[in-house]
Amino acid sequence: MLSRQKFNRYALAGVVTAAIAAGVAAPSAFSQSGSSITVDGSSTVFPISEVMAEEFMAASRGTQVTVGVSGTGGGFRKFCNDELDITGASRTIRESEVEACRAAGIEYMEVPIAFDALTVVINPNNTWATSLTVEQLKQIWEPAAEGRITRWNQIDPSWPNAPLNLFGPGTDSGTFDYFTTYIVGEAASSRADFTASEDDNILVLGVARDVNALGYFGYAYYEENRDTLRSVAVNGVRPSEATLLDGTYTPLSRTIYFYVKKSSFENNPQVRAFVEFMLDNAEELVPETGYVALPSERYTAIRAGL
Repeated sequence: MLSRQKFNRYALAGVVTAAIAAGVAAPSAFSQSGSSITVDGSSTVFPISEVMAEEFMAASRGTQVTVGVSGTGGGFRKFCNDELDITGASRTIRESEVEACRAAGIEYMEVPIAFDALTVVINPNNTWATSLTVEQLKQIWEPAAEGRITRWNQIDPSWPNAPLNLFGPGTDSGTFDYFTTYIVGEAASSRADFTASEDDNILVLGVARDVNALGYFGYAYYEENRDTLRSVAVNGVRPSEATLLDGTYTPLSRTIYFYVKKSSFENNPQVRAFVEFMLDNAEELVPETGYVALPSERYTAIRAGL
């Protein structure tokens, strides 16, 4: 299971010294107390939301950052219903969501935070499907495959005559939207006979326990569970920091985001401090979650444009 164990929770005494020693920039509104910040959204972005919240609370006396997970779509529904200060998203906001926010009078800022390699995974004991083409993935996941493509040897006759057990994000997931767009060719177009969950940890367990399983989710969940999962090369290229940065891991590389409610940013000093803290520390903290940081100059430009 994915768990955040890499960062110490600093004692409040001497927290600024500890944060600086760790290379983490302390928030500008350090002395502010009694504030709360609500964050929700993408399970893909959750590892970043979690570590940022932990580190910010350690360095900001009296601030509570509450982090939930309801999927990208679920997060946008809450965000546009004025229930959140910030929502994580593994895709850009849809036009229908833009309209929902506009109708509710919610203005927002889009804040890119990291690169992700959407990762196709198999059980470590699967020795046959270590590389798949986009065409094979489409054959597995398109709506026409439902109830029809159910065994591994239907993808390649040399593979075992064994059940093909599929695990993937639920329909509220931005990862589901992204995968179906770039693999099947149409957003939300997918077979429905697979084990679906908005919780990527459930998908990790499903694949880790079944030699005949195949699934997909964000790169951080694969990185955290390398000992129980195997990544699949797509069109001959495996997901990694190098293949993300050199552009060879296509079409499943993407940028992931935070969307920040403008009124919260402008009227709550701690929301502003938290967003600035994330951008100031992303270059160091993002890699610790398993994702790939944006170039430092991009974080600088985003912060300057807030």
